[in-house]
Amino acid sequence: MIIKYIRPVILILALVVVFSFCAKKESDKIEKGKIEMGIKKQSFGKTPDGIDVDLYTLTNANGLKARLITYGAILVSLEVPDKNGTPGDIVLGYDDLDGYIKENPYFGAIVGRYGNRIAKGKFKLDGVEYRLATNNDENHLHGGIKGFDKVVWQAETVQKKEAAGVKFTYLSKDGEEGYPGNLPCTVIYELTNADELKVRYEATTDKATPINLTHHSYFNLAGQGTGDILSHQVLLAADYYTPVDEALIPTGELRPVKDSPMDFTSAKAIGKEVDLVKGGYDHNFVLNNQNGTLALAAKVVEFSSGRIMEIYTTEPGIQFYTGNFLDGTITGKAGKVYKKHYGFCLETQHYPDSPNKPNFPSVILRPGEKYTHLTVHKFYASQE
Repeated sequence: MIIKYIRPVILILALVVVFSFCAKKESDKIEKGKIEMGIKKQSFGKTPDGIDVDLYTLTNANGLKARLITYGAILVSLEVPDKNGTPGDIVLGYDDLDGYIKENPYFGAIVGRYGNRIAKGKFKLDGVEYRLATNNDENHLHGGIKGFDKVVWQAETVQKKEAAGVKFTYLSKDGEEGYPGNLPCTVIYELTNADELKVRYEATTDKATPINLTHHSYFNLAGQGTGDILSHQVLLAADYYTPVDEALIPTGELRPVKDSPMDFTSAKAIGKEVDLVKGGYDHNFVLNNQNGTLALAAKVVEFSSGRIMEIYTTEPGIQFYTGNFLDGTITGKAGKVYKKHYGFCLETQHYPDSPNKPNFPSVILRPGEKYTHLTVHKFYASQE
């Protein structure tokens, strides 16, 4: 009689031991960063003119996850663990394609052919004046009325031993938004097992043209939609910046940041002096590294989550923007309402209005040359 009850008990105990062993193995697998790195593709809807838009999800071995769509080569979400290992989405955006197609402030997009502003939408090149589409009062902004953020890119996956990625390609045709030359462009996003999001840009042309591609994510390291970013600590590797006029066009001067609210050479909270800058920060900073090699441009720390982001780039400048025009009228992912200063941008770039400023580093790409630059976002968490 006793044997009759002992056998089921032994069986149950054996199953418990096996289950516990398997659970521990799975836990160890996650703790040791052995999550399977991979790429997943699915539909993200259609544009109003019927073009399919695809969504690619990149996952690295440590659980970081980046979601990208072919519309605008947009980074829809970026999940990064906090100091407790809990992942959180740290970029602003929308849950569906409709949000991106409607007028929006370039959430997560690749902007071009020229990121940032060109004064009065015109420039001279080799003795010819070119007039561009104007979409920022009388100025040209982020490529014009239909910039690279509003086109559907071709895409293919990129799988490496230590990285998962997507290669986006787009042909900007001669005359598009007023620009000269056919411009085949490539943007490659890679999520690495070193917890980096790499963005590599390449382009060629058959006619001399200005080019200045950049990535336009709005970050909040505490989590998208959780509040403002004024307590984030920012360091910028820039001793100079380019002052702007009332239309946010650079005056042409390179001004020292020392003894001004523009000084981020030592880390400080975004909100410490933001009220001393009319409208908030929306300025190009002249990076100390000007030789085209990959170097630290910025470091951002958010203490409540412990998340830290470092940005490295080969570009000569970085636009620091503090979400000044977010006004509470945008409802983003998970129903979050985006208010003023709810996100910040750090756009690696050449300086705004460079085609009209001969003293700025050249942005002219000519036939036979190759445009290329690299930006790396590195993430980790502090336990302090």
